[in-house]
Amino acid sequence: MQLIDSHCHLDDVRFDQDRDIILARAADHGIDSYIVPAVSRSSWPKLQTLAATHHNTIHPAYGLHPWLCLQHSHGDLDQLPLFLEQAVAVGECGLDGGRANSGEQLYWFRAQLDLALAMHLPVIIHAYKAVDEVCRELRRRPALTGVIHGFSGSPQQAETVITQGFYLGIGSSITYPQNKRLQGIVTEMPLERLLIESDAPDQPPYTRRGQRNEPAFLLEIVQQLATLRAADTASIADQCNRNVRELFRL
Repeated sequence: MQLIDSHCHLDDVRFDQDRDIILARAADHGIDSYIVPAVSRSSWPKLQTLAATHHNTIHPAYGLHPWLCLQHSHGDLDQLPLFLEQAVAVGECGLDGGRANSGEQLYWFRAQLDLALAMHLPVIIHAYKAVDEVCRELRRRPALTGVIHGFSGSPQQAETVITQGFYLGIGSSITYPQNKRLQGIVTEMPLERLLIESDAPDQPPYTRRGQRNEPAFLLEIVQQLATLRAADTASIADQCNRNVRELFRL
């Protein structure tokens, strides 16, 4: 069984000492392809090099993350299209309702949505506690598609996201017993609109809590998704892989 990790930060400094080992261990577990979104201008060249080194394995996306909005500059927006020429998506971008500077976040988010439209690319969106605000911006740009990464909203918000032509990125949160609402959402929503993601090195599964997350643990997420949907793991993996290929045109 092969798996595509739809959201993984393999460029993160926490993988610098053992990245090849991490990739080899993931390959042993069937994970052989990754969508890797960079989060700031300073990280773009590193990801570009990694993608060139691991051609057809690491598929890069480039964006400006809302957590770092005070570090971004207008020059970053000038440079972003150059990197996006060899990218599968714009992102990681978005809004974070748990952080201040909402005005600054919105400025950078809108600029990247407009760029994605102009370049005919999907967007990888961070929408923590901000799904309604994100969907408001998406409604103004109905031609856009993409994924709400690490979805943690309500069932109604999930339906809105899907109605607008977007996918739900599902990660390790579904492995935590207390997350009953999200477990219910992934049971009810169409499988054709779900992507599975590790978000490594962050967000480890329940059995690995407190550890550095890594792509090999993605298997636990797809197994839990299969359990919740009363389906076999291979069929869940196959459909989620098809979803990734369709969205990012792999």
